Amino acid sequence: MVQYSSVLDRTFSALADPHRRQILDRLGTGPVSVSDLAAPLRMSLPGVLKHVRTLEDAHLVETTKEGRTRWCQLRRRPLDDAARWIDQRRDRWDGRLDRFARHVEATKAT
Repeated sequence: MVQYSSVLDRTFSALADPHRRQILDRLGTGPVSVSDLAAPLRMSLPGVLKHVRTLEDAHLVETTKEGRTRWCQLRRRPLDDAARWIDQRRDRWDGRLDRFARHVEATKAT
């Protein structure tokens, strides 16, 4: 569980930044070069590279280099793992909230 938690921590930490979320949205359409990622973000290349490295550390992005161009590609598995973690908690919490609501209704009736 500790390793799973560490991976989730890196994923959620990476997702906490709006620029990194924009990068992931852009990569959802397919591989994009770092320089093409920089233009709509209105950031310097070093600034975008810093965000890309954070996303790489979280295993959300994989980069490859072709000549002088660095390409970024989305890796879905960490996002799927985070979504599964959220869904598991939501299911558990929904069940508890449903039981609580039934309890409240039962106490009102008495």
